[in-house]
Amino acid sequence: METSEMETNRRIMGVLAHADAEMLDQKFAGLGHVPGWRFLRKPETGLVMLQGRVSGTGAAFNFGEVTVTRAAVSLETGEAGHAYALGRDKRKAEQSAIVHAMWQSGKYQQEIETEVIGPLERFAAEDDERKVKETTPTKVDFFTLVRGED
Repeated sequence: METSEMETNRRIMGVLAHADAEMLDQKFAGLGHVPGWRFLRKPETGLVMLQGRVSGTGAAFNFGEVTVTRAAVSLETGEAGHAYALGRDKRKAEQSAIVHAMWQSGKYQQEIETEVIGPLERFAAEDDERKVKETTPTKVDFFTLVRGED
């Protein structure tokens, strides 16, 4: 897989992973035709260890665990789709894997871009913008005054 193709694939999987489950469900239901598919890996839930870094660049430490659900499917045309989603939403993981597989097919790629990925990206950007507008007025700037005794 070429670098640009890998970056695009990463973008698609990221959009699906961060998507609002209800919004994804609506977009998935609105698809014209979903080809036949089968599970390569049924949705399963587990824990993933998160790591942090002291001061963002220092030594790594185990921060905690997070619940993740994953799934993998194969379309009848041979394309495989994979998905990971925070939490226990097996339906979201399944739908994300199907959409990922369909996106990899030349036949469905344009429909997936315009009907699913694009709207999900716009929704996420609007949601981020709304959160920034809500929280900006509550921002507190801290500063330290230096005393002249030293």
